[in-house]
Amino acid sequence: MPLDAERRLRLFDLLPEGMPVSKSWLMRQDPDLDRHAIDNLLKSRQLEPIAQAVYTRPGSRVNWESAVTSLQNVFRLDLVPGGLTALEQHGFAHYLPISRRRRVHLYGKDTIPKWLVKSLPDIEFMRHTPLPGLGATGLVNLEYDTLERTLSKPEAPGQRKRAWPFTLSSSERAYLEVIQDVPGMISFEHADQLLQGMTTLSPRVMERLLVKCKHVKVRRLFYWMAERRPYPWFKKLPPVGMLDELGLGSGNRMLVKGGKLDTKYMITVPEDMWTLPAPTTDKSDF
Repeated sequence: MPLDAERRLRLFDLLPEGMPVSKSWLMRQDPDLDRHAIDNLLKSRQLEPIAQAVYTRPGSRVNWESAVTSLQNVFRLDLVPGGLTALEQHGFAHYLPISRRRRVHLYGKDTIPKWLVKSLPDIEFMRHTPLPGLGATGLVNLEYDTLERTLSKPEAPGQRKRAWPFTLSSSERAYLEVIQDVPGMISFEHADQLLQGMTTLSPRVMERLLVKCKHVKVRRLFYWMAERRPYPWFKKLPPVGMLDELGLGSGNRMLVKGGKLDTKYMITVPEDMWTLPAPTTDKSDF
C-alpha cells in the first residue's frame, strides 16, 4: 500500500471509530495491508497500538459499547452483555445500584482479553458462565453506530453504513441471568426490586427460555419471585411442573441460612420476604 493520501483515506474508512481491531483483521480487509505496511503505519502514527497486534485510530476514544462491538464482530468472541448490564440497556437503570466503578457483565464461553481491561481501566468487566441450555434463545440484536456512538434498533438495510451488529440479552433472559447469582452477588431484595418494573415481559419469550433452561435453582427462584407479583404475563406461563419432565427437579435447595422453606418451590428464602407486596398496575401490551 503506497504511503499517500489515498492510503490514509482507505485506512480511515477501514478503522471504525472507537473500535479496536486486530492485525489479522486488518490484513484480511485489504491485500495491501501486509505486515510491512502495518509496521509503516505504526511508525508514521497512523495506527495507535493499545496492545500487541491490537490497534485503534489515532485519538480514537474507546467506550465499553464500542469495545464489546469489536469483541463480537472483529475478534469473534463469544461474549454478550447480559444480566444487570443488559437490563440497564433495556431501560431499568433506575433499579440498579450506584457504584463508583462501572461494571459490565459479559456472558459467554470466551475469556475477556487483557487488552480490554487495560484500555478501559475505569470499567470492571465481569465474565459469567452462560445459563445451561439456552443457546441463542432470548438474545436480541441492536446496532452500534460508530458515527453517533449510540446503540439502537437495526435500521433498514443500507441506511446506516457505520452501524455494526451488537448482540445482548433480552430483558427476559437478563433477569434469569441475574437470579442465577442470587443470593451470592445479587441479593433477594435487589432481584425483587428489579422485577417490580418488569410489567411488560413477554410470556412467550420467557416460556421458551424456561423450557430450555436446565438450571433448577433458576427455575424455582424465578417462579417464586414472579408469583409474588402476579402480573398478567406471569398468569400466561405454564406451571413450572408442566414445562417439561425436569420441572422443579428433586430435593430442597437452601438458598439462605436461617430462612424459611417454601414447600411449593422447595427453596429456602428470607423469612422477611413472605409479606406479599401491594398489587402493581400492569402495563402489558402483548
